[in-house]
Amino acid sequence: MYDLLSQLGGLMPSWISTALWALLIVYTVVTGAFIILENKSPAKTLAWILAFLALPVIGVGLYLLFGREYRPFSRERKLLQQKLGHQLTQNESVYRFLKAQPREIQRLIDKYPLVYDRVLELMRRNVNVPLYPYNTLELLINAKEKYPRLLADLKAAKHSIHMEYFEWASDDVMEEFKTLLIAKAQEGVQIRILYDPLGSFSMLSWRYVREMNQGGVHMLPWSSLYALHTISYRSHRKVVVIDGKIGYTGGLNMSEEHLKGPHGGHFKGWRDTHVRVTGEVVLGLQASFAVQWYNTTKEELIDPAYYPPADEPLNYLPLHIVHSGPDAEWKAIRSVYFALITAAQKRIYIQSPFFILDEGIAEAIAGAARSGIDVKIMLAPRGPGMQAPYQAAMTYAADMARAGVEIYFYEGYYFHPKTISVDSIICSIGSTNMDIRSFAINYELNLIVYDVATTQKLEEIFHHDLKYCRRFDLTEYEECNIMLRARDSLMRLLSPLM
Repeated sequence: MYDLLSQLGGLMPSWISTALWALLIVYTVVTGAFIILENKSPAKTLAWILAFLALPVIGVGLYLLFGREYRPFSRERKLLQQKLGHQLTQNESVYRFLKAQPREIQRLIDKYPLVYDRVLELMRRNVNVPLYPYNTLELLINAKEKYPRLLADLKAAKHSIHMEYFEWASDDVMEEFKTLLIAKAQEGVQIRILYDPLGSFSMLSWRYVREMNQGGVHMLPWSSLYALHTISYRSHRKVVVIDGKIGYTGGLNMSEEHLKGPHGGHFKGWRDTHVRVTGEVVLGLQASFAVQWYNTTKEELIDPAYYPPADEPLNYLPLHIVHSGPDAEWKAIRSVYFALITAAQKRIYIQSPFFILDEGIAEAIAGAARSGIDVKIMLAPRGPGMQAPYQAAMTYAADMARAGVEIYFYEGYYFHPKTISVDSIICSIGSTNMDIRSFAINYELNLIVYDVATTQKLEEIFHHDLKYCRRFDLTEYEECNIMLRARDSLMRLLSPLM
């Protein structure tokens, strides 16, 4: 750019050349000050400054669209959460467990103080979400287990169905869901669906959405796409609440691809992890959906009918719901992951399709491995679309392998779970990838599960998955074609912008 201005300077009057140089200096100072005052990480700051200089004006536009960690809905979310809290805590049968929080939390800390104390104290001081003590949880591995279970629950719905997904496709499998949901709407069941307009952009037809709405199903795009300065904030959550009594969350979206494997990439299928829950935690999932629905429609879902008490006594299975997004004061899920990793005493198992780490999480994982903790991480070696995130992940895998972390790549099926388990006593299952975007920019939701049986089951699944993995070979990677490693390093340089 500077060379171009110098060449142009010899072809135009001196005052125009001087003005252009002055404009460039002002642009550099203003944009540099702007990004520096955002107080991002040094890597992100330098990456965006380079983008500003390499792409004048265009770089600023890209930043406003995709780079800002602005809090666009914080006031509305805060107001609604306060209203929800005020309305619902008045109902003794619904939120009776709120009064038992100190006792229940201490009960957990007494059980496993080294790990639980760290996480529970973080929840109490910073995340400020209730503990849901009495629940049931069913692990659902892959869409072949989830979809039939979900269809059966939807067929039995009597009052309301609320669904929120990042991706929703208009394919043959989702036609079956559409037919069922329209039939339930005509029976008088209230049905509300939110989908992310960018996540579903290439797979969801307007005809499908129109037929849903004409059939009585309120199917709407989550609102972020229509505010230009928040276009990069994706609603990446996967939440279903049926009659306020049954909930689903995890990594699976709504698409035939989850049964057959994604188009492109030569995948044989799709490997994922989801959960079905009942009990008190469903009320929290309902409240989460209510906030997102309000952000989109300004309709307040605070009627106690949406938050019914449990019908039957439930097992003691404590759960936390952790939300994160660009409008949150803290990167809550990242903070919980950091607490889990640093609190581990024996083992850490992580599953994620993406692996783009900030310095803090990278140091926590490497430090755990260097201290003798068994750290195993399972990743997707490639994806069906843009390969840049997977290429960048190779450099982070190399860093972790040097610290003693065992890195595995799942072969055959596309790998999409988002789980972490620690010491066979606590785990997290949800929508959050192990990457910077999920921690800072996307709207995500995870369950923290304080249960030995569930965590051990998740670890058994991890060991079963190892049969389909190849272990990352650090020596082989360091000796591979230098052009491939240069490509991966270049993608890593851009990773703060992904």
